Amino acid sequence: MDRTLRRKIQQSGKFRQLTSERSRFGRGLSLVMVAVYYSFIFAVALFPQAVGAPLWDGAAVTVGFPLGVGVILIAFALTGIYVQRANGHYDRLTRDIIEEAKP
Repeated sequence: MDRTLRRKIQQSGKFRQLTSERSRFGRGLSLVMVAVYYSFIFAVALFPQAVGAPLWDGAAVTVGFPLGVGVILIAFALTGIYVQRANGHYDRLTRDIIEEAKP
């Protein structure tokens, strides 16, 4: 990509909008994931009896297992949310930026 085209794209208002929105959205999803993960870790550290309790009498599976699976599922869900947003909104903005930058 030549310097003129790169400079034109970087000075575009839509490019600034894209980078700002994408960064803000990514940070928000990251904060949610960090909160979920550390909540799980703190629950294990602060309430080991509750997290280590069996799900039912005689069960080998503890309360912590579905909580851990939940953390993993939330990570997949947040990834899906980001991909959906990227494939829709961000791709549209990218196409607009490219169209405006073409000579």
